[in-house]
Amino acid sequence: MAFRKSSDPRPQILEVSPAAAIPGGEFRVRGKNFTGAGQASVTIGAAPAPLVVGSDSYLIVRVPDNAVGGQLVVSHNGDISVPRPLQVGVQIADGLHPVANPAVDSHGNIYATFSGSRGQKTPVSIFQVEATTGQSVPFVGDLMNASGLAVDQDDVLYASSRHEGNIYRVPSAGNSALYVEGMGVATGIAFDPDGNLYVGDRSGTIFKVSRQRQIYVFATLESSISAYHLAFGPDNYLYVTGPTTSSFDCVHRISPAGEVDVFYRGLGRPQGMTFDAEDNLYVAASFQGRRGVVRITPERQAELFLSGPGIVGLAFAPGKDLVLATSSALYRVHVDIDGRRSA
Repeated sequence: MAFRKSSDPRPQILEVSPAAAIPGGEFRVRGKNFTGAGQASVTIGAAPAPLVVGSDSYLIVRVPDNAVGGQLVVSHNGDISVPRPLQVGVQIADGLHPVANPAVDSHGNIYATFSGSRGQKTPVSIFQVEATTGQSVPFVGDLMNASGLAVDQDDVLYASSRHEGNIYRVPSAGNSALYVEGMGVATGIAFDPDGNLYVGDRSGTIFKVSRQRQIYVFATLESSISAYHLAFGPDNYLYVTGPTTSSFDCVHRISPAGEVDVFYRGLGRPQGMTFDAEDNLYVAASFQGRRGVVRITPERQAELFLSGPGIVGLAFAPGKDLVLATSSALYRVHVDIDGRRSA
């Protein structure tokens, strides 16, 4: 009589989504043999990872604060799964207060704000994470409520002040100069390929500022409850998010002639944006009830690309890394994707 060989009792990981996370984010794991007669346990790197949901074929795993990437392993009754490689972001700076995208120059230096509450003057307005040392150092200290950041074609940093309605040019550490004023509640800023600056006044106006500092009303939108966030796409359209009281917000895009249409609808509280070299758009937002970074293809197909709480902005950095700004810190995660420079 022939005996049938028993199946492999070890936990088997068949699928993990999304592609990446930061601490506090969640991975969804599909497979088999996860529980049986007992509870599975999961590690990410060397750190135990708490289970949010556990069944024999499906797990939701929260990324612990001390996770440093590496591999996800599911174990059960002494049996261990084949490790599954993961991308988990590493904190590179804390003690910050970003409200929009970080900015990255061509050398890989990263800039982020300590924005503060409206009217609050903070000792340091903008910090720089140096590319060579990885150290976070004070960069600008005299700018009230620094909000949006952008780097121009000459690698010069610009910053908006939502309190003053001004835009400042910052050619070197601690050296800021008024560039334009009268921009309302100035939040997100972005440069087009010709060097024109666009400013989002969250009360409902997108301004265009020419290289000669002439100011135009470029477009008008519904006012936002927090900020406008701007990014130029590969089609030379300006993409704009501005969270409203709706839970079904959209990404607008504005043609070079100032015509507004909806690029994608269905996001919760969309904020900072950036594009990769393949023209995919990445948005800090909630999607189908899950918070993190949503990737939207040129064909307008959306998926959660990265999971994590409190993300307000993002930018690609040299080395195919993604820099993420939460409401208090910066993270770097290797995603093996080249970013697209917007200026």
